[in-house]
Amino acid sequence: MGYTLIEKLIAKASGKKEIKSGEIVFVSPHRVLSHDNSSAISKTFASMGAKKVWDANRIFIALDHNVPPPDERKALNHKVIREFVAEQGIKYFYDCGIGICHQVLPEYGHTLPGTIILGSDSHTTTHGAFGAAGIAIGRTETASVWAIGETWLMVPQTIKINLHGRLKKGVSAKDIILYIIGQLGADGADYQAVEFYDYLEPHLSISGRMTICNMAAEMGAKTAIFPYDEITGEWLRNRVKEPYESIKADPDAEYERVIEYDLTHLFPQVACPHKVDNVKPVKELAEIKIDVALLGTCTNGRLDDLEIAAHILHNKKISQGVRLLVYPASQQVLCEAIRDGIIEKIISAGGEVAIPSCGPCLGAYGGILAPGEKCISTANRNFKGRMGCKENTEIYLASPSTVAASAIAGYITTEA
Repeated sequence: MGYTLIEKLIAKASGKKEIKSGEIVFVSPHRVLSHDNSSAISKTFASMGAKKVWDANRIFIALDHNVPPPDERKALNHKVIREFVAEQGIKYFYDCGIGICHQVLPEYGHTLPGTIILGSDSHTTTHGAFGAAGIAIGRTETASVWAIGETWLMVPQTIKINLHGRLKKGVSAKDIILYIIGQLGADGADYQAVEFYDYLEPHLSISGRMTICNMAAEMGAKTAIFPYDEITGEWLRNRVKEPYESIKADPDAEYERVIEYDLTHLFPQVACPHKVDNVKPVKELAEIKIDVALLGTCTNGRLDDLEIAAHILHNKKISQGVRLLVYPASQQVLCEAIRDGIIEKIISAGGEVAIPSCGPCLGAYGGILAPGEKCISTANRNFKGRMGCKENTEIYLASPSTVAASAIAGYITTEA
């Protein structure tokens, strides 16, 4: 039997010629990423007795979770990180306002096809959109990788998912992955790799593939990957300066299962509280009044996401009593959106545009829900308390077009 994509990528990173699922091997990543949790990681690093990072050019840190810092403690965390970066000579450090780690890493050419990206964030799976394997690890493990440059992985089994059909107008990558999670469940890919194959007409953009790989973490996937193709190469053309290898699975690779999805008849989807796999078509929902609409985050804060929303919001106003919070995924996205007139349309409709960051997604600051409020969001999680308040709040996950239409209507809908 041949090898799956994750088997080949792990074999390459481990220096082995052959591996199979279930084996435990040591791998050295092309990059290891972290964010505001780098302060805690640096303390663990020091407690291990480590003095110098193994390779200052392969460590990537972006401040994105508490930007700008909302209190003294978080400001101190940022100060500790900056001092550690300077002390260790870490080359790829992106301070407050540059953007969310999973957007900035590929934008600046650090995500290469055919490599392993380890990250101290659960949505490191996002980098699979580029034919890489993005794998989340814990803080202690990250500190260890900083020190010795490798860690162990158990080679996962792989689910192969083939996407077919032509999407209806208004249906996006977010609807696809919400539908799949609804079908497979929040544990449907626990500690497994997922290979996505794009046979759609037209094909998904890189942005759409990033959305799907990002949310694959919400069905338990260890990693999720779209194999390298012409769309990948075109996006990377003017961004990546290093040579890379496009690796693909063997035709006779052994999969845990193969799933076919014909998405021609898919309608816009919503993940209802308080589980990401509690998914329903928007058209089946009653008129659920909302208080907050969140557009952005590492899931759907890219230029095309903002553009779709701006098109719907143009020459309209958001419903009275609704707050439309907009968090672009990066400074590059924000600048392009300003140049293209996208931000002006959003602000004119009543949107509140913030500095590129995670914002209220993690529930730390910048748009926390009040008791009893309901939010429709393009983010990736909707469990109770996710946006900072556990008292009778509800979070609904949807695409940028559904969020924009709902902000105008004042209730969840696709009709603006």
